[in-house]
Parts: sequence; structure tokens; C-alpha cells
Amino acid sequence: MAGNTLGRLFAVTTFGESHGPAIGCVIDGCPPGMALDVGDIQPDLDRRRPGTSRHVTQRQEADAVEILSGVFEGVTTGTPIALLIRNQDARSKDYGNLADTFRPGHADYSYFQKYGLRDHRGGGRSSARLTAPLVAAGAVARKWLAERHGVRIRGYLSQLGDIAVPFGRWEDVHQNPFFAADIDRVPELEAYMDALRREGDSIGARIEVEASGVPVGLGAPLYDRLDADIAHAMMAINAVRGVEIGAGFGAVTQKGSVHGDELTPAGFVGNEAGGVLGGISTGQDIRVSLAIKPTSSIRIERRSIDRQGHPQHVQTLGRHDPCVGIRATPIAEAMLALVLIEHCLLHRAQCVDVDSGLAPIAAQAPAGAV
Repeated sequence: MAGNTLGRLFAVTTFGESHGPAIGCVIDGCPPGMALDVGDIQPDLDRRRPGTSRHVTQRQEADAVEILSGVFEGVTTGTPIALLIRNQDARSKDYGNLADTFRPGHADYSYFQKYGLRDHRGGGRSSARLTAPLVAAGAVARKWLAERHGVRIRGYLSQLGDIAVPFGRWEDVHQNPFFAADIDRVPELEAYMDALRREGDSIGARIEVEASGVPVGLGAPLYDRLDADIAHAMMAINAVRGVEIGAGFGAVTQKGSVHGDELTPAGFVGNEAGGVLGGISTGQDIRVSLAIKPTSSIRIERRSIDRQGHPQHVQTLGRHDPCVGIRATPIAEAMLALVLIEHCLLHRAQCVDVDSGLAPIAAQAPAGAV
């Protein structure tokens, strides 16, 4: 099976399965000389890990990361960094009834048709458990981006099912299990999820993620566009069904006089483009929105077929997130970090000596600037 590596200069290859002994990744291309230890990575894994509230899967995994290589005396050496996360609470018996039956909405059927076999234990390689190594790699990328360029990456949940959660304060995001930016909306979200769990059903969500302090000039036309690579990486996250950059599908109803971000000597007047023009970063905030589908593993009985094509009825047991979007914010942040470090290294390799003679303008013009 190919297709397990993201990036070229900062290449991240993941390995493992949901119910195997361990999962992890190898980062090839991390620049040398950066101080790095477990403490730089573990906080992001703790934000993503399961079992942190009653609203997510109750699988109890510490997700404790181990650095096996690529760091000597606390500093990256430029050689491959191997990160390992051991699985400790897999319950494969919960999937015994699925060995010969395909779960609706999952990758079971497509994997079996492509490879002629599949690991039915928790979805095997197709499980969202494999996002943990990407979050670990993203923490490494995020540290380099912050230290080298002052880039800051943040995200929040903006919608849970039909409940919109408008942005309030960044401080609120870290004070609740939903990553909502309005702490006052949390009781409503909790009541909604409690009712959903009793029904045995699931729901989707919308996640917003942004990066500030991004250098001007990242990305290259035509087929290495920054926004295209962001969309590619975000669509690689399990359960993502839609990606918007800036105004996204809202651009359909905008006029050009609204959507085209005006420039003034004091800075950009708007950011409908989401920080990318012509596939190249403008220095404005990169703004991305993700649509997360409802979890396919639900207790409600549904129709399917077995490996012989015979009709079956499937009820998925085990421990699952009734809304995978609740834990998706750290994953989206990590993927954005991985794309940005890749493009920073690509830009450094080709255009580090370019001087346009024009100083970058401010990412945002002061109110009323002309």
C-alpha cells in the first residue's frame, strides 16, 4: 500500500493500525538544530486523545509519545525523527461481528475491493486513530514555524449539527471539550450530545482553523499552490467532506467588488481570499473551514452486505465518537502546520534570495484606512 507519506521536504510517513501494538510516524527532513523533547509534542496529543469527556469515545489511551531517533542531546540532528505511540486499550472483540460484514459509511467495502483483505478491528489502517501520529508530527512543525517565522496556528468548533457556535474568545477554546470559542454555549452542546448518545446516532460538525504570521510568498503556481496543498491535506483527515479557503462557497453569492480584497499602503482591507492569492500566501491570516461528516459507527441497525454479497443488518458496537468533529480541531491545526512548514522549506530552497523591492504591506489595514 502506497500513499502513506505527506510532504516532500518535510515528509511524514505514518504507520500502524487502530488495534495493532503501536502507531507512529517518521519525519524525514526536519531541519537540524531545533531543541525538541517530548514536552513539545505531548500537549497537542493530550488535546486530541480519546476518553477526555463523556462526549467522545471512552477508549482510554494515554497517547504518550516516544522519540526514538533524530534527536541528540535535546536537539534535532536533521536525520529521520521516529515517533511512537503505543496502543494500550484496544478491544478487538467488539468487532468480531464485523469480520465478514461491511459497515455502512466506512472504508470496509472499498478497502476490501481494492486490496482483497482488510483489518476489521476498529477499521485498521482507515481508523481515525491514525491521526494521532499526524498531530505529533504537526507539533514538531508548529514549533519550527513559531520559532523561525512567528507563525501561530489556532482552531475552534463553529458548528455542531444544526447548532451554530459563533466565535467569542480564543481563551474559551481551551476551557471546554468541544473547542468552542464561546464557553456560554457549552451547556447547550452538552445537552445535544447527551440526547444524541441516547439515540445511538451521530452528527457532523464544522471546524475553523487559521494561521497568523505566515510569510508572504509561500506556494507556487500552477500545481503546487498553497491553497491546493492545504485542501489536499485537510481532505486526508478522516471524516472531512468539505474544505473552504477564505470565503469558500460563500464566494458564489459575492460580487467582485466585495470578494476582491482591496490593498492600501496601510494593508489589506479584507481577507475574503483566506490569505492566498494565485496559490501564493499574501501574509494575511490563512483561514480554512472544514465540514466533518457524522460518525459512521452507530448503534442503530442498518442494512449492508457480507463478503459474499449477501444482505446483512449491521449494528456497530464498541466505543466510538458520536461526533468525530469534537476532537478534530487539534488535527486540523496539525495538518495546516505540516503544509506550512513544507512550503516554507520549498520557498527557502528556491526563492530565499529574491528581493522584489516592495516591502510587504500589513495583513490587515486599520479601520477606515484609505
